[in-house]
Order: sequence, then structure tokens, then C-alpha cells
Amino acid sequence: MKKRLLCLVLAGVMTLSLAACRGNEKPAETKKAAETGETTAESTAKTGDYKIGIITGTASQGDEEITQATKMKEKYGDMIVTSTYPDNFTSETETLISNAVAMASDPDVKAIVWCQAVPGTAAAIDKVRETRPDMVFIAGTPGEDPGVINPKADIVFQVDEPGCGVVIPPQAKKQGAKTLIHYSFPRHMSYALIVARHENLKKYCAENDIELVDVTAPDPTGDSGITGAQQFILEDVPRQVEKYGKDTCFFTTNCGMQEPLIRSVFEQGAIYTLQCCPSPFHAFPAALNIDMTGHEADVDYMLEQMAIKVKEAGMEGRVSTWGVPCNMLFVEAGVEYAIKYLNGETNGVVDDEAIRATLQECAGDVQVNVTNHVAEDGTTAANHYLVTADFVTF
Repeated sequence: MKKRLLCLVLAGVMTLSLAACRGNEKPAETKKAAETGETTAESTAKTGDYKIGIITGTASQGDEEITQATKMKEKYGDMIVTSTYPDNFTSETETLISNAVAMASDPDVKAIVWCQAVPGTAAAIDKVRETRPDMVFIAGTPGEDPGVINPKADIVFQVDEPGCGVVIPPQAKKQGAKTLIHYSFPRHMSYALIVARHENLKKYCAENDIELVDVTAPDPTGDSGITGAQQFILEDVPRQVEKYGKDTCFFTTNCGMQEPLIRSVFEQGAIYTLQCCPSPFHAFPAALNIDMTGHEADVDYMLEQMAIKVKEAGMEGRVSTWGVPCNMLFVEAGVEYAIKYLNGETNGVVDDEAIRATLQECAGDVQVNVTNHVAEDGTTAANHYLVTADFVTF
């Protein structure tokens, strides 16, 4: 009997001792870590005690990404931290990298959503992971080839650029186009997916009896800057319309050129089919003087206003875009998916089903088509997602 009582007392003491030693641990985290081998940082993240960083460009090259970053901060408060990369990112790579490192120096930042993932992003990811190997990177609209960015970023979101080369010519033909002016510059024409889009444009323009004309424009990151590139567009569009006529469709590979291009197309009565980064918000508000106050992310409002502007200009049937703002979609979906991952709601970092579902949830009523990038050798990149949507013609 005494031995039995002694055993009970000892068992009670051991229980109290264990409870005291683990008094600061959360039972669910302890169990999860024991079952899965997760680190303390990962377990902590799943309690919601984390931050997500968003890195975008400034408003000078287009304000969609930075606008969406602001909206995500309004939605989630201090959980979201934001930063920008320099306008001249090609010559200020060190600044681009240092901005990412500074964001990652906060141990509470567990994921970084980068849009646009301009050249230098892969190097920045490498630098961050020297001290933060746990960081999750979601790269939207990469400016580096798939072979460069895919091994570095955990997830990549991008407009299906090669696919755009397939769908733009028949859409332009429906709008009455006989010629398609393609503005770009050597830096962009060295990117694999832009080249693939251009090759498809050549093929499908020919099939649709459209003459494809390549025009070299100034690189906005060059000596003349974005102002020089925009001025070139304003001066060149009238020249091209005078040469080829009003049934000319205009396309540029650069975001910063979209606003003057749209404005000039309207002034000349030409044709505009799609932006490089498709969206009803991309350059249209500024180019057409549409007041977005109180409607910053209201797609229906924007489409209604565009229809009014197109009718006023007498350009019905000659202007189109997609009904989903792609770069805004990539920022929002990147944040929402990061939250799901950090809350332990996904099957690993790259959960294909959850990623596709998140993209569609953030796209709302607009159906998006999502595929994985396939390299020239036939290899499918499981972490690289390409997005397309249907045209909206005004």
C-alpha cells in the first residue's frame, strides 16, 4: 500500500514538473511540431503571429501593383509591410537587393510577394536566403526568364505571354486591324517569354492577314528615362497611322508606355487590343481622364466608364482588354495564398489545387484560365503559373 502511494506521489510530481517546463508552449504547436518536424518559426507562423511583405514598383511605371499593396495593408493592417524597388532597377540592382534584405531583416516577415519581379529579383532572393532560408517568395510578372526565376522563387505568377501572341491577332482582326505595330526594345526582346509571344504574333498575324511591324522604342530604364520613352510613343503613333492608316493595332511590351499609347490611339482613331499586363485599370484611367476616386479596384465601374469614353470617341468595337486586372490579381492572390500557407491550410508551399483556387477566388466573377509553364524541352514548371482571361470589347 505504501509503495502504491509513493508511486502516485512521484507520478504527480513528474506531471507538475513537465507542466512547469512547458508552461510557455502552445499545445497545438507542440503536437504539430512533434508530428511533422516543423521548426519553431513555422509553428509560430500558424498562430497568425507573422507579417507578409509586398514589394512593388513606384507609380511612375503604373500604379496597379502599389495600389493593390495599399489595399492589402488596409485589409490586414500591420500584418502587411510594403516597399518599392527603384525606377531604374537595371542600374540600381544593389538598391533593389538592399530593400529586400531590409524587409527580411524583420524576423516576423515570413513571406514576400514581389510584383513586378523585375530583373534583379532572383539575386535579391539569393541574398535574403543567406540569412532567411525560411522565407517564402511569390513572384508576380517576372522580368527574368523562367530558367532564372523559377528555381529561386517558391511560386511564380505571370500573364501567359506566349498565349497572348496567339489570341491578340484574331481579336485585332475582329476589330478591323490590317496592321499591328509592335513597340519594344532590345532588353525586353531578350526575355524568353516575350520572344515567344512575338513569335506567336508573327505566326498568327500572318494567319489573320495582318502585317506585323516591329518598331524599336527607347528603353525606359535607359538614358532618356520613362519620359523619353513616353514622348517617343506620342510622336510615333501619328506617324504610323499616317503610313498604315487607322486600321492599325498598337501594342507595346512596356507598362510605362501604355498611357501615352492609349491616348494617342484614341486621338488617331486607331485600334487598341491589349496591354502587356492586361487590366481595365492599366493606364486607361489616366489616358482617358477617368476619375477613380472611391472606385480604385471596382472593375464594373471601370468597364462602364471605359464604354462611355469609347462611345464618346466614336471607337466602338476598336478597344478591348481583359476583365481581370492581372498584376493586382497577382498581388492579392500572392498575399491570400501566403496567409493560407502560413496558417497551415495548404499541402506544402506549392499546393497546386489551393493556388488555382486562390487565383480564381481573387479574380471574382471573371473566369481565369490557369496553366503551368512548359519549357522548350517539354519540362513543366510546377511552381510557374500562367494566366489568361477572355477579352472585353467596348
